[in-house]
Amino acid sequence: MIKVGLMRHFKVTRGYPKGFFSSDELMEWVKEYDASEIEENEADLGGVDWKTCYSSDLSRAEKTARRAFDGEIIFLESLREIKLSPFFRSRVKLPLMIHLLFIRLAWLLKHPSQSPGRQEVVQQIRDTLDKILQEPEKDILIVGHGGVMMFMRKELLKRGFTGPKLGRHIENGKVYVFEK
Repeated sequence: MIKVGLMRHFKVTRGYPKGFFSSDELMEWVKEYDASEIEENEADLGGVDWKTCYSSDLSRAEKTARRAFDGEIIFLESLREIKLSPFFRSRVKLPLMIHLLFIRLAWLLKHPSQSPGRQEVVQQIRDTLDKILQEPEKDILIVGHGGVMMFMRKELLKRGFTGPKLGRHIENGKVYVFEK
């Protein structure tokens, strides 16, 4: 039996913006979020002795992986969070949830502002899992980001793994274990 653990990075200190802001201000917040420190905690490893660890190469995931796993960690750009791009550039100030709603709709409708698109993300996840799962019978920890984890879960289920639902809010620093 092989186990794959999906773990979201520790909580980011920058937090989510409150109030109303333009699309340019949204992109500035994204830069700040990507550069932010994390609130280091003890990682909940799900009681598994992980043999291999892969991680996104973004700072928040890298630091989380180093805290959670003692061995060699393989950092992959393909595990990075899905890039946010405003659907339209505007000085109109909107709340974060409205910006995110427009971005998600644009992504689902394959609007050219959204790159990579859904199909490209799904293919990237498949290719990354193909690479990661080459070594059978090893318990593998994957440290990444919430959006990517949702797609990875779907792909793991398609490959015969069983595991928990992730829900609307994926906990930081907790491992969701999938088995096959």
